[in-house]
Amino acid sequence: MRIVLLSLIVFVSAFAKAESHNTFSKKLSQTNQLSLQENPGKDYMPNRVEPPNWWADMEHSQVEVMLYGEYMGQVDFESDLPIVKVRRTENPNYAFVTLETKGKGPGTYSISYNIYDTYYVLEYELLERNPNSKLRKGFNSSDAIYLIMPDRFANGDPSNDIVDEMAEKSDRSFKGGRHGGDIQGVIDHLDYLEDLGVTALWSTPLLEDNDQRYSYHGYAASDVYRIDPRYGSNESYRELADQMQQRDMKLIMDYVTNHWGATHWMMDDLPTQTWIHQFDDNKDRDFPVAGYANSSYRQTTQLDPYASDRDETYAEKGWFVSSMPDLNQSEPLVLNYLIQNAIWWIEYAGLGGLRVDTYAYNEKEGIAKWTKAIMDEYPNFTIVGETWMHDQAQIAFWQKDSPVAAIQSYNTHLPSVMDFTLHDAVLTAFNEKDQQWDKGMVKVYENFVNDFLYADVNNIMVMAGNHDTNRLSGNGVLDGDLEKFKLAMTLILTTRGIPQIYYGDEIGMAGNRDTVGDGDIRRDFPGGWKGDKINAFTKPTKEQKAYQDFTKKLLNYRKNKEVLHTGKLLHFVPENNCYVYFRHNDKDRVMVIINNNDKPVTLDMSRFKEGFNGATHGTDIIDDSRLPLSGKLVIGAEHSMIIDIE
Repeated sequence: MRIVLLSLIVFVSAFAKAESHNTFSKKLSQTNQLSLQENPGKDYMPNRVEPPNWWADMEHSQVEVMLYGEYMGQVDFESDLPIVKVRRTENPNYAFVTLETKGKGPGTYSISYNIYDTYYVLEYELLERNPNSKLRKGFNSSDAIYLIMPDRFANGDPSNDIVDEMAEKSDRSFKGGRHGGDIQGVIDHLDYLEDLGVTALWSTPLLEDNDQRYSYHGYAASDVYRIDPRYGSNESYRELADQMQQRDMKLIMDYVTNHWGATHWMMDDLPTQTWIHQFDDNKDRDFPVAGYANSSYRQTTQLDPYASDRDETYAEKGWFVSSMPDLNQSEPLVLNYLIQNAIWWIEYAGLGGLRVDTYAYNEKEGIAKWTKAIMDEYPNFTIVGETWMHDQAQIAFWQKDSPVAAIQSYNTHLPSVMDFTLHDAVLTAFNEKDQQWDKGMVKVYENFVNDFLYADVNNIMVMAGNHDTNRLSGNGVLDGDLEKFKLAMTLILTTRGIPQIYYGDEIGMAGNRDTVGDGDIRRDFPGGWKGDKINAFTKPTKEQKAYQDFTKKLLNYRKNKEVLHTGKLLHFVPENNCYVYFRHNDKDRVMVIINNNDKPVTLDMSRFKEGFNGATHGTDIIDDSRLPLSGKLVIGAEHSMIIDIE
């Protein structure tokens, strides 16, 4: 008998060759016909071991280790760690070995098996957790989140623009292609973000995405345990998180539970036919695969009490697009794989939150179990779900302990949702200058009237735009009007909830998705590439600086203003297209005035007496002017004020 000691590093760095997605069914059936007897003497080493390690003292103490390699599903395993169970599927290349780590300290433990008198020993490591890892705090309403598309932010390491093993190469001339931005580029500009007043960073996905084209967005992962080498490495991602923590900033991972990419390494040799959702649709087509059916995108069927089974099925289980296979979260192996992968990244990189893409497209029961598992591991953590709906009740349904979802005895356990109805109002309100019953600032006011539907109004993400919407400025929503931009930013940075701004908005970056396409709203940040004619990081143009100065002032004011984080909201019905509200707690009060009228408006301050709570003066933090809180106050056309009440 010979003994082979296998280093786990070998497994993690060995990447299976991705083939055309429509071959997996054929490959699976062929593999089932093979026998160990056909290859005696061959080294039977797993190509992959996932997760590649675990940690001691985890709530999720039973780690299900996936071993993938030729005939891994046909051997018997032994381990220094108690084996709870071994799950085998119809594919003999997979084994899912559940190990109990409870009560075991950090160290290296063996997983072994015997083939043809050769004894293979895998070294599986339990690492020591960072102190207080379980009690880590996620982002919250005290934070201001900056959303970047890393490929378009800054190129800190040109040497990784082209990576031989990856299909798509860097080409800045192609709006839909990779431009070379990377993790090092983000690290290089953390000082800029900190100075701007940002306290948390949400990056669109950085995991490997090996699509032939349009891979820069990252939402079609081909390996969920590996940072795309064109962005950097797992180590550089952890370095980004570490450097942010030193600045008291939080890194938020964009996580995709609903789907992977068709180039994901598993698609060539699925663990089980039930790993992804498959339909009878397109069964005779060569592409993308027999079994593909597109989502109907009707997320409302998830909560519709009258929805047909067919409509629910196509909305929940249909593929987001043909290149993104839909994961079957009702399959326990899939669900646990996703749970462990998310926990692994949180623990490995020290993350400060997750943003979950297409949250409402997931299987309702599966995504609730996934979310609860993460929150059980990290009770103070934050996960925000993309809940792109246009009705407050429908959005509120997805938040933890929702009174709306309780009607159906359902709970997502999801701490935070995204306020897309406020975004809808922002898209039009600041271009509507005439006072009408349902126009202009009334739209904004009415959005907050419906806050009674939410379980936690402070834990709602508010935004004026993101990587999927038209830009505020330039050829976008506000047509390059700086004053309108100031009104929108005043709202987003002073109302209830967790504010999120999109990279480049702070310099008035233009972009219109409707007329030009996605590439236009995902332009390169000027100065992020060597040789850029304008560097908005260090020497913005006069126009860019005007946007930047206003954003910076508000963000830094908000950073240390607790009343803007958790204070109660008191607002008044808009008159003359002018919206007035207060944020207040027992110690502090702030008055916000947003005049969306294209003419000056005179306010009778006695109307707002209850908001002053006896105070007589305040200071407008925008222009540092001190003013009385009585008599008449004239607010300039398209002008906002943030008054610190004394």
